[in-house]
Amino acid sequence: MATGGEVCAECRGGGRVFDYCRSAGYYREPLREAVLALKYHRKTRLAAPLAELLAERLAALRREADLPAPDCLVPVPLHWRRRWRRGFNQSLLLCQELAKLLDRPPVEELLVRTRATRPQVGLKRTARIENLRGAFALRRGACVEGRNVVLVDDVMTTGATVNECAKMLKKAKCATVVCLTAARQVTE
Repeated sequence: MATGGEVCAECRGGGRVFDYCRSAGYYREPLREAVLALKYHRKTRLAAPLAELLAERLAALRREADLPAPDCLVPVPLHWRRRWRRGFNQSLLLCQELAKLLDRPPVEELLVRTRATRPQVGLKRTARIENLRGAFALRRGACVEGRNVVLVDDVMTTGATVNECAKMLKKAKCATVVCLTAARQVTE
């Protein structure tokens, strides 16, 4: 799904394992600038207003689809080397701010990145899917069976990243997986 209730072209193509996906807005100015500043220029204070947008989108989706409150919020993980170079995981920051707004239990880092992958920027859909195949796993000892999970990331382009993460969560028998991203890149 794109920013509202309409089904985007990527999701119409099938193969999605998540239950719902919403974005705060399209990857255009000024949202694009805010996401890039957070991710690449260490403007971490932007996580709070972006999380406010995510909270609004989640509230609308819960009303529309009659969804229960999330049991946990899960950030898309970065490989430890990329997190170390960047100094933080932008998805984790968004997730933590969202948890405060929703008055939910603390964020759970249930997923791990099992291997380093090439950056997704510039890759076509099939290359993105292949790049991420097997790149995520459930953290040892994590139990998500029957839980309603909200997966948080900064940008969705083809949905390959959130879908690969959702595969791991669904394999572990999550009840629902809702993906929330700050921005949605519209692919041609």
